[in-house]
Amino acid sequence: MDMKLLAYLEEIISEKRKERFTEILNERTDYITVAVEDVFQMHNTSAVIRSCESFGVQTAHLIEGKYGQRLDEEIAMGAQKWVDIKRYKDSKAVIDSLRGQGYKIVATSPHADSSLLQNFEINSKTALFFGTENKGLSDYVLENADSHLKIPMVGFTESLNISVSAAIILQHLTTKLKASDIDWRLTEEERLERRLDWTKKSIKSIDDILERYYTYN
Repeated sequence: MDMKLLAYLEEIISEKRKERFTEILNERTDYITVAVEDVFQMHNTSAVIRSCESFGVQTAHLIEGKYGQRLDEEIAMGAQKWVDIKRYKDSKAVIDSLRGQGYKIVATSPHADSSLLQNFEINSKTALFFGTENKGLSDYVLENADSHLKIPMVGFTESLNISVSAAIILQHLTTKLKASDIDWRLTEEERLERRLDWTKKSIKSIDDILERYYTYN
C-alpha cells in the first residue's frame, strides 16, 4: 500500500469527498459476498451490483460463461466504480475460489428444504449465489452449495425477479450482520486500498497525474 501516493492524490480531491470515502468504507463488508450466475438480462446483473453497493457489500462475482459480460453502467448508476467486481467463466471456478477464502456457499433457491430468510443464521463468511431469470441456479451450484436459502412468499406465482430477491436478502442479512458481534468490517489495509482506488477514480486525467508522480518520486 503506497501511503505516500494516497496522501498525494488526496490533496487533489475535496475534504468532503475524503470524509465521505471514510464514512462509506467504515460500513463496507466482505463477510457477505454475492455471486451472480449466467444472468441473461443485463439490467438484472446491473441492479444486483447497485444493491451490493447500497447495502455495503464490497465484492461481487459475475459468472459469465453463457452470455458474456452482463453489466450495464447506466443501470448500475456508477455502483460498479465502488464495488469490486470479479469475473469468471464457470461456476466451479468461483466456488473453488470462495471456498479457498473460507466462504460458506449459499444457493438462493425456492426448494422445499431451503432455510427461510428470517431463520438464516450468519455464523461464517457467506457467499450468496443468485441464478438466471427462468431456470435459477445451475445443478452444479445447487449440488455443491453448503446450504440453501429462500424468501418466504404467499402469492400464486411465488417468484421474484433476481434483482428484487438480491435486494431483499442483502438488506435483511446485512442488517442482521451489523447488529451482531461478528467482526464484519474490512480490515484497515483493505480500507486503505479502496481509498486509493476510489480516489484514483475520482480524479480526471489520473493517468497523466500518476505519470508525473512516478517521474518525480
